[in-house]
Amino acid sequence: MPQQFVVPQFIETEDHIFGPITARQFIILMITGLIDFTLFKLLSFTMFLVFGIPIFTVGATFAFARINGQAFHFFVLNIIQTFKKPKIRVWEKSYTNAQLKEYIGEALPDLPAPMVHKAPLSSSRLNEISLVVNTGGVYKPEED
Repeated sequence: MPQQFVVPQFIETEDHIFGPITARQFIILMITGLIDFTLFKLLSFTMFLVFGIPIFTVGATFAFARINGQAFHFFVLNIIQTFKKPKIRVWEKSYTNAQLKEYIGEALPDLPAPMVHKAPLSSSRLNEISLVVNTGGVYKPEED
C-alpha cells in the first residue's frame, strides 16, 4: 500500500487568534487603539473626536478591508509602487566613450558564405521527374 501524505489545504487563510480576528488584524487594531488612547489623554475631547475617529476608521479599514482578495495594506503598497514607476518607458541606449572606443577597435565579424543557388528546373526536366515519381521509378529518363 502506497504511503499517504497529508496535503495542506487553505494555505492562504490566516490563523485566527481571537474569534474571527487574525494576528495581523489584532496588531493593527492594537496600534490604532494605542494611538487613539494617547490622543484621548493628550487632547481635549473635541480635538480627540476630530483626530481620533478618522484614525480609528483608517485602522479598521487596514485591518478588515480586502480588495480583490488581498489585504488592504498590500493594495495600498501596490498603488504606491504603481505611481512611483514612470508612465512611459523609453529605451534610450547611450554608449560611454570607453565603449565607443572598444567597438571601433573590434575587428569586423566574418561574413557567412554566400548561399549557392541552384538553377531553376526547366519545365521539360520537371516533367521527366514527375514521370519518374508517378511510375514508381520504372521510367528512366535519358541522361545527358
